[in-house]
Amino acid sequence: MGIVLASTSPYRKQLLERLGLPFEQRVPLCDESLLKQSPFTSAAGLARTLATAKIESLIPTHPDDTLIGGDQIVEVDNQILDKPETVDRAIEQLALLAGRSHRIATAVAVWDEGRLNTYVDITTLTMRPLDLPAIKRYVEADQPLDCAGSYKLESRGITLFERIETADYTAIIGLPLITLTSMLRGIGYIIP
Repeated sequence: MGIVLASTSPYRKQLLERLGLPFEQRVPLCDESLLKQSPFTSAAGLARTLATAKIESLIPTHPDDTLIGGDQIVEVDNQILDKPETVDRAIEQLALLAGRSHRIATAVAVWDEGRLNTYVDITTLTMRPLDLPAIKRYVEADQPLDCAGSYKLESRGITLFERIETADYTAIIGLPLITLTSMLRGIGYIIP
């Protein structure tokens, strides 16, 4: 029995490494873009669906392992903000968020011995007003092209915000470690 992180995210990998447990990282075998196209009722529901789908895609090849999946949805005005992938799109996303509040739904799912446990953390973030030169400076500095919402709070992105309301700041980076630690302890893992 081992732990498998069903995610390609370097951020989730770094977060899971903080727990000091050995694990493997595997590419989930599900089409996230297809799942994101289906109708959804909430960002939290979509995040939970995606985290669970990642795990379910690896159960056939890792039936005896503990599988961990995670996903994150940034939402403003019922609009999902995906990873921008380009500088122009990152600038657009930040301009949309500037001076406003938005939410991040971060889901974690754990599969162990036929049981699935899920949790979704909801964080509300209020970005300070930003002008276009400030947005461009930030994007140039942090290159947040692989981050939904176009910011990295663990880096210079923290300077963009006035207020952050969360139960677990690691959820903002991609994996709510407080809850994940409790889940893993609950199934027998020893974590200091």
